[in-house]
Amino acid sequence: MIWSDVVVLILGILIILFVAVQESQDNIQEAFSGEKSDLFKNQKARGIELFLMRSTFVLVALFIFFVILTLVLRK
Repeated sequence: MIWSDVVVLILGILIILFVAVQESQDNIQEAFSGEKSDLFKNQKARGIELFLMRSTFVLVALFIFFVILTLVLRK
């Protein structure tokens, strides 16, 4: 196990945590009741939601980079 494996593991755990903390945009009640409320669908993410969205994007980009780096270092 090289250092980049540890970084990939840590990034993977952080991605899971960040995705789990984010609020869902979908409502499960709409699936069962058949009603579709578009009143709050077009709201922009603000505050902590915006931070979590951007942080998740950065973490995923770093994760992909380090996975590729790990594959290159193993050759």
